[in-house]
Amino acid sequence: MSKKVISIIVPTFNEEQNIKPLYQALKKALFALEKYDFEMIFVNDGSSDGTTDAVRKLMTVDGSVRLIDFSRNFGKEMATSAGLHASGGDAAIMIDADLQHPPALIPELIAKWELGAEIVIGVRSRNKDKRLFKKISSSFFYHILNVIGDIQVVPNATDFRLVDRIVIDEFNRFTERNRITRGLLDWLGFKKDFVYFVAEERQFGHATYSKAKLIKLALSTFVANSLLPLKIAGYLGILIVITSGPLGLFIFTEKYILDDPWHYNFSSPAILAVINLFLIGIVLCSLGLIALYIGSIYSEVINRPMYVVRRNNIKGN
Repeated sequence: MSKKVISIIVPTFNEEQNIKPLYQALKKALFALEKYDFEMIFVNDGSSDGTTDAVRKLMTVDGSVRLIDFSRNFGKEMATSAGLHASGGDAAIMIDADLQHPPALIPELIAKWELGAEIVIGVRSRNKDKRLFKKISSSFFYHILNVIGDIQVVPNATDFRLVDRIVIDEFNRFTERNRITRGLLDWLGFKKDFVYFVAEERQFGHATYSKAKLIKLALSTFVANSLLPLKIAGYLGILIVITSGPLGLFIFTEKYILDDPWHYNFSSPAILAVINLFLIGIVLCSLGLIALYIGSIYSEVINRPMYVVRRNNIKGN
């Protein structure tokens, strides 16, 4: 009976000093897993240091190590996607190169997979290198995402996860370019399980995700998982119309039809302000209507599958 193959996918960007320690930690974690064969796919995302050379050195001594070398920096999401596209295993495990995702938990990921989970997600219970601002902003991000998003995301879920072959094949059908890998995997559904870990401090180098990149990633996540931001203008317009409309009608009736019996003495600038507010509401409602059409176009353009089948149980198949 042939062994199951597990693909280890490592996106890297300027991680020269971490390549060897990570490789050693992976080999140590995989040593006892004799029932499986492993391939390690390092995806070099346009590094400017010696990351590529460090991986090539490993390739000379270990035939299970593979390298995908990007022509420039395309971003972590593209690197992870490239690794999943290239993986040939029965399952794939995505892990960061900075050793904040503990390789020692790989046997636990595989054990939960063998028990039936099709996606096993690594969730940070604590981050030793996380500052107060980042903790607060992260908590706020997940709260907002779960309020407006089409799917529920586990707070502090990471890219450190195992995905079954059937999940990989479905993921590879996606064609959208502005993507969040973990968001797409969550969108697919399938049976999930979780492994909790404490994220250690980065061993070497420094994080390449600046605050600007994190904000951009957050905005991309909101847009990819919810059409609510597109519809906000319409909702705001409706709110303005249903408040300013009756108010304007009351002012017109009270001042010009009933001849100001209650002596409110609405001034001309006040009346003009209410009229302008009402017209702004109409414009925002129109934008909201346009947003519905744009949302429909967006849903068609990203070309996600209409449904996902775990397996086909129709008789004769």
